[in-house]
Amino acid sequence: MKQIDFGQVANSYARSREDIPVTLMDSLQLRNIFFDGKKVADIGSGTGALTRKIAMRKAEIVGIEPSVELLNQAKTLNQIKNFTIPYWQGTAEATDLEDSKYDIVTVMRAWHWFDRSKAIQEMKRILKAKGTLIVIDSGFLADSAIVEKTLEILTEYVDGGLKPAGSKATSKQRINGFPVEWFGEWQYGGFELRDFYKLNYSVSFAKMEWVERVESISWLAGLSEPVRKQALQKLVELLPDQEPFAIPHECNVCILRLVE
Repeated sequence: MKQIDFGQVANSYARSREDIPVTLMDSLQLRNIFFDGKKVADIGSGTGALTRKIAMRKAEIVGIEPSVELLNQAKTLNQIKNFTIPYWQGTAEATDLEDSKYDIVTVMRAWHWFDRSKAIQEMKRILKAKGTLIVIDSGFLADSAIVEKTLEILTEYVDGGLKPAGSKATSKQRINGFPVEWFGEWQYGGFELRDFYKLNYSVSFAKMEWVERVESISWLAGLSEPVRKQALQKLVELLPDQEPFAIPHECNVCILRLVE
């Protein structure tokens, strides 16, 4: 599986990946997921969008991220937004966190990049007995004129077409965006499915904000810089100027409980 260096688009990633639905945290609370006073590890934390939301719920949280560039952006946003969240370089397969210390582990927009069997073992190692693993994915949907035009333009620049990201590309069937294989892997690895649900929401973008959001996705991050710039310039030229763009999104949430 080809790994994408999101560090190449760290600036746009930091500015455009705050598009987490405002209903996410309330939806977790409705399902008896409370962060107040809990020890939480956010794995694949990127520039810290989710860690900051969890920190606002009074959790003791740490972010783990392999990309130095994204870590630096997260630390900069800490200062700007007045947070003191610790961020450490590490991977889902080797977090370097302590054994059995965490009540909750969260993963957002990242599980498809992991070596999943190793990641499951690492989540089990760092979680307390009966700890909670929350795997979240979110992104824009392809059922608006702006997104359809965007994808049409990007197809010209991405070799092999616009395939799903990471291990999603090899899955033959998905449920709400999650490959069906994941559920069997989690169960075999000792995690019980407690809930699985979807949130639909819309995000408004100015034209250049949308172009920046597109730059942060894996299809663009995987291109060389000259080709990426060409693709982005074509978007600027061909997308309409009417603003804002109301882009439909969905957020899929899987709540798992360690039972072994």
